[in-house]
Amino acid sequence: MGANNINVVSSLFVFSIMFLSISSAFRTTAGKSRKQYTPCKNLVLFLHDIVYNGENADNATSAIVAAPQGSNLTILAPHNHFGNIVVFDDPVTLDNNLQSEAVGRAQGFYLYDRKNTFTAWLGFSFVFNSTYHKGTINLAGADPALNKTRDISVIGGTGDFFMHRGIATLMTDAVEGDVYFRLRVDINFYECW
Repeated sequence: MGANNINVVSSLFVFSIMFLSISSAFRTTAGKSRKQYTPCKNLVLFLHDIVYNGENADNATSAIVAAPQGSNLTILAPHNHFGNIVVFDDPVTLDNNLQSEAVGRAQGFYLYDRKNTFTAWLGFSFVFNSTYHKGTINLAGADPALNKTRDISVIGGTGDFFMHRGIATLMTDAVEGDVYFRLRVDINFYECW
């Protein structure tokens, strides 16, 4: 074989190796399904929210603190409650009974942020100081309330939940007009310390 033929064969060999390695890299990443993570801890809680309506001060656990111009602070605004901001300090139970022993409180706010559909943005903490749990779980995210299930982020925690992160799946468990709702919150932690 001449020198030119050896150079051509060498170049073809190198090109073939590069092509095979690149194509196998594309095949393994493109054909792969997303990695399925297994939760390191799971927790199911029920949040009970009773909105102050001007008449239920003794039982209310949340209050409208901001409303669109022309609205008041005891009736949620029309048009999907757009513009209302509600602060809450709700009891949290291990079952769906409001009369059950509270294992903690859900403290934070939600704001209705879309005029054309019923949705809110949540930012709150589960605060525990009971025989069941101690510490906090911090959550934040969009809540398109008309969906059967919605996911929001678990962005951290303290105490028993120190540095935990994961996903909380929200399900509306009960609604009584604009005064009461109950959420089932199924928390899957994917980072546990």
